Amino acid sequence: MRFTVVRTGLLAGALLLIGCEINRPPAPAQTTLEAEYQIGPGDSLSIFVWRNPELSVTVPVRPDGRISIPLAEDVVAIGRTPTSLARDIEQRLAKYVNQPLVTVMPSSFVGPFDQQVRVVGEAVTPRALPYRANMTALDAMIQVGGLTKYAAGNRARLVRDLNNTRETYSLRLDSLINDGEISNNVPLAPGDIIIIPQTYF
Repeated sequence: MRFTVVRTGLLAGALLLIGCEINRPPAPAQTTLEAEYQIGPGDSLSIFVWRNPELSVTVPVRPDGRISIPLAEDVVAIGRTPTSLARDIEQRLAKYVNQPLVTVMPSSFVGPFDQQVRVVGEAVTPRALPYRANMTALDAMIQVGGLTKYAAGNRARLVRDLNNTRETYSLRLDSLINDGEISNNVPLAPGDIIIIPQTYF
C-alpha cells in the first residue's frame, strides 16, 4: 500500500513537471537586431549642433513620436536611429545655419513599443523596458527592482504574440528570485508582457 502511494506521488510530481515544461515559453526566434538603437516615445534625446550652442538642446520624444527643437518643429523621431534623425535635422537647419553638423545622443532609453518588455502588477517599479538581445525574465526583474511583498511570483504569467495569436505561459518568479532555481529563468522576446498577480490573503 505504501509503495503504491509513493509511486502515485512520484507519478503526480512527474506529470506536474511535464506540465510546467509544456507551459514554458519557447525561445524567441533569432532576429537580426538593428545595428543602431531605434528611438521610441518617452526617450530623452540630447541634440548637439556643432558651434551652435543656442540650438543644442535635450528634448523628450513626445507620445506622438515627434520632437521639437529650435528652428525645427515636429520632427518625427520614433522608429529612427540617432544617425538618421541627425541627418534629417541637419537638412532642416541648413535653411538657417551654414553646413550644420548635428549629433543625436539618447540619454534615456525606452524604445519603440514593439521592442519593449512590459512588467505590470506586483513588481517594485512596474514599467516598460527596452528589449535587448538575450534578455531573460531575471534581467527584467532586476531592472524593475524585484517583487513586492504582496506578489504571487509563482503565479506570474508571460503574454506573447506568436503569429498574430496571443499565448500565455506560466512563470515561477518566486522560485527564480528567492530560491535561485535558474531553470525558471526563461528567455524573453520583444513585445512580451509579464503580469505579476497579488497573493491571496
